[in-house]
Amino acid sequence: MKDLKISPRLKLPVDIVTQTIGILAKRRAGKSYTAAVMVEQLWAARQQVVILDPKGDWWGLRSSADGKSEGIPILIIGGGHGDIKLEPGAGEQIARLIVEERVSAIIDLSELRKHEVATFCTAFLETLYRLKAQERFRTAMMLMIDEADAIAPQRPQHGEERMLGAAEDIVRRGGQRGIGCCMATQRAAVLNKNVLTQIQMLIVLRTIAPQDMDAMGEWIKVHGTAEQKKELMESLPALPIGTAWFWSPGWPTEEGIFQRVPVASRKTFDSGATPKAGETRAQPKTFADVDLAAVEKLMADAIQRAKAESPKELQKEVHTLRTEIRSLKAQLAARPKETIQKIETKVERVEVPVLRDAQVKELTSIADKINHAMEKAREVVANLNAALAKKPAAAAVTVRRGEVPNTPNKARAVPTGPVYNSPSLHVTPENGQELEKAERAILSVLAQYPEGCEIGKLALLSGYRVSGGFRNALSSLRTWKLMVGGNTEIMSITEAGTALIGDRYTALPQGQGLVQYWLNHRSLGKCERAVLAALIESPEGLGIEDLAAKVEYEVSGGFRNALSTLRTAGVITGKNTGILKASDELLQALTA
Repeated sequence: MKDLKISPRLKLPVDIVTQTIGILAKRRAGKSYTAAVMVEQLWAARQQVVILDPKGDWWGLRSSADGKSEGIPILIIGGGHGDIKLEPGAGEQIARLIVEERVSAIIDLSELRKHEVATFCTAFLETLYRLKAQERFRTAMMLMIDEADAIAPQRPQHGEERMLGAAEDIVRRGGQRGIGCCMATQRAAVLNKNVLTQIQMLIVLRTIAPQDMDAMGEWIKVHGTAEQKKELMESLPALPIGTAWFWSPGWPTEEGIFQRVPVASRKTFDSGATPKAGETRAQPKTFADVDLAAVEKLMADAIQRAKAESPKELQKEVHTLRTEIRSLKAQLAARPKETIQKIETKVERVEVPVLRDAQVKELTSIADKINHAMEKAREVVANLNAALAKKPAAAAVTVRRGEVPNTPNKARAVPTGPVYNSPSLHVTPENGQELEKAERAILSVLAQYPEGCEIGKLALLSGYRVSGGFRNALSSLRTWKLMVGGNTEIMSITEAGTALIGDRYTALPQGQGLVQYWLNHRSLGKCERAVLAALIESPEGLGIEDLAAKVEYEVSGGFRNALSTLRTAGVITGKNTGILKASDELLQALTA
């Protein structure tokens, strides 16, 4: 397999496709140009390449350097030169297309708003990483991320935390799944340090900002000698445009690479070149063609597969079928009584058998529909369970007084939500109305909190989000007079609700078991558990900065959201501006 000719004086093995690379340089020093040369060489070596392009500069790959002949026939998704439109919510479908059909593509994010970029990239990167875990998809590919600090920022804004986490997964562990990653940025100081430190090959062009040079220094301090650091750092401010240092300790040989070279010329059109004063930018006249009919078919297939395997889609179908079954059952329960009344009021005997036959036929039809819907529901539930089973369960955590756990337990010692001893509950025997799972969960929580719960805590304890389905369950329980209280009030169980639920649930544990219950609760994420464990270990409480430092999180939107979730659950107290403590109930449970 041919080597990549990055410079007249430097060739790299094609195995670089699965390495982690960082291209760092000031604006207009040639970092995107260098990245494009690498993409051209990878394409010539028949490797799969996917480019995340926040600026809309990469479309020139489709034409030659002079714009007079064809360039690379790579698919462009989104942007002003896109072959197909980019939708913010299509991240999973596009990742499936790229992985399952091994498509190379430029994903132009330039026309998306900042929050839309986060929405798309979160789903795209998470799905890419998850699918590449499957053995049949573990083929080599290079993910090129231009302006990488926008995808993996040092200080993520609210809503960007999951995107950063997905990028970290790919950079740190993607190589084992066949994913190489090349990140280009003009601001090393604002590229997330957890990502920057994982670079295996550093490519540096002219850099002058002291903070960016300091950020590089952290990598150099670990990988290089004092002499190498001095030689590189002293040259960076005056490095000629288009000249780069290539530094790769221990790869591709034990000696590694530490070489300063001029980067080879591009073979494709430089669509990201900065316009000069008074100059009219030349536009390419010829572009490489892409088989759009084939691409559209592949996209349609990927979307259908995604929908078929999506737990959300299956859950929607389950809800629709359950609603249909309820309606049909209600019709079936009502029809016999109506039939008897009509027959009894008829005077002419000849009409009775005709009416009876018609009713029997109608009832048979309704019964057939119920059976069909129930069979379909069982099939959908089986698919849903199979899809959900693919997701790893949240790790359980155990804590003792004075000790913060470092590793999760293999099994949970206590339940993490209501457990029922009876598979069904009927509101009244005469109408046979059966409570749904959400309605039973809500009643079981309220039975354990006679003083009542506000809606956020009630949803969390019953294992649901405050959504339309949850509110519908509350409305049904109020209608049946099993609970009282509006959505903005404290909600409590009624005597009728207490009588109905009885002892058909496992009550909340006491003592140490209650502490374990909360640390293992399925509604709490990794950050919430770490915070709760830290506050239990420090019964006197901690300020927000000390707490964040103890659990090794930054005081960001995600960390504050974790605090809000724990307050809603009633397991911590205190404001972000004061002292945060574990609840009295939990602290007392530790000594019980």
